[in-house]
Amino acid sequence: MPHWADERGVVRLPGGGLVRGRRLGDPAGPADFAVVLGAGPGPTCPHRRVVWRDFWIPADRADAVDALREALARAQAGERVEVGCRGGVGRTGTALAALAVLDGLTPGDAVRWVRSAYHRRAVETPWQRWWLRRVR
Repeated sequence: MPHWADERGVVRLPGGGLVRGRRLGDPAGPADFAVVLGAGPGPTCPHRRVVWRDFWIPADRADAVDALREALARAQAGERVEVGCRGGVGRTGTALAALAVLDGLTPGDAVRWVRSAYHRRAVETPWQRWWLRRVR
């Protein structure tokens, strides 16, 4: 099994924590904790599900930010943390950008960072970019 940092989709957050973004249903190595964005298969590891429709923003901002804060704290503690959605790009990319905001980047810098570090189409919609400006 490859080292966590070498697995596909793993990015290093600005504060140094590692988080894997992925498409749910794709094979992946084990994680310690996951944030599942929307419907779809949940992983076998402990996880939190955030109600988040494809191409939109989370139904409950406070719940989403709370789940992402937990993911960030676990990643900073060295746990193998992942976030994922059905397609693995828009919601997952937005969640990774939100983690970067929570870890110190501005929303604009977080979008540029996630598109460079994870996927060039991450944060797919204007309202996802709008939502990132409200992450605190």
